[in-house]
Amino acid sequence: MAGSADNRLQARIDLAWAISVGGIGIVAFASLLLFTWYFAATLFLIFAGVLLGVALNAMTNRLGRIVRLPHSLRLTIVCLVLAGLLSGIVFLGGATIAQQAAVLSDTIKSQLVGVKAFLERNGIDTSYFEFGNPPAASAIPGTPGAAATPSAAVTHSLPGAGALASSGGAIVSQTLKVLLGTVSAVGNFFIVLFLGLTFAAQPSVYRKGLLYLAPARHRAGITAIVDRIGETLERWLIAQIITMAAVFAVTWIGLSIIGIQSSFILGIQAGLLAFIPTVGALLAGVIVVLASLASGWVAAASAFALFLGVHAMESYILTPIIQRQALDIPPATLFGFQILLGVVFGIWGLALALPLMAIVKVLIDHFKADNTEAGAAPA
Repeated sequence: MAGSADNRLQARIDLAWAISVGGIGIVAFASLLLFTWYFAATLFLIFAGVLLGVALNAMTNRLGRIVRLPHSLRLTIVCLVLAGLLSGIVFLGGATIAQQAAVLSDTIKSQLVGVKAFLERNGIDTSYFEFGNPPAASAIPGTPGAAATPSAAVTHSLPGAGALASSGGAIVSQTLKVLLGTVSAVGNFFIVLFLGLTFAAQPSVYRKGLLYLAPARHRAGITAIVDRIGETLERWLIAQIITMAAVFAVTWIGLSIIGIQSSFILGIQAGLLAFIPTVGALLAGVIVVLASLASGWVAAASAFALFLGVHAMESYILTPIIQRQALDIPPATLFGFQILLGVVFGIWGLALALPLMAIVKVLIDHFKADNTEAGAAPA
């Protein structure tokens, strides 16, 4: 009897312990989700810096296969080459980029106005669109008799002190918003740049520090996961850079042959948007077609055919050949993950969905392999 009582007591203790551990785990997981939700922008910023560090480290390692130099010197060479390329693009094509960007902006606006007018002519309500509305003429309140009097019209056209104060406050508010947005964008750029350089300068230090936080009994498995994630991201980033460069070159040359204005800036935006799979290509195609409408329907049809060709080259040639060894994610899964992160986290989630999906895939593959080995071990 004493033994059964002891067993029941031990069972109750085990149950209470399991409930306590489960409750602590649920609370910790909920806290982690809450932390991720509130600090998502900061976490994405840090992750972008890590990606830049991985890209710089991958280029440095590729250079190490050609020349036998210390890691720091190879990283300096890579940074100087990239800075030189960027400076050359800015100084040699800066005026062209600025001019074509202004022309492209005006062209897109005029084409959107034309699209809105076409929809309205066909009985489609476009009142919810914000673009294309010409500035309304200033209405002068007052009676018809007063409006006929010139002195009354002049009197009513002069704003009062309250209107002036309100307009001044609105101007100051908009100016502050623009300044804060500019400072935030520049600050984010330098944060990503600093993080990328520091990660690329001493990758082994951060790797050892991360592994040191892991429990000793799980350190071997976590080491394999970290190394596999690093290799996967390196291969994918190199392949993505090649793909973006190819999309930029083909789009620029093709639009120049067709005779589309702003072909250089359109090639740049197509190459940059190629970083975002599926969604980026569709957005780049819409921009190219809208910009081509100003040159006529023949040019627009040619630009649309060029977009289809570039998309086919990216989807059926570059991605299968270059990225086959880096990632193997079904398009529908990737697109759904992009939409989910884009809706929840905005542009950060949309842009970084693929590398995050790559990390998730590495984790799933690792644990599946462990389960397979554990299941086959007893046999």
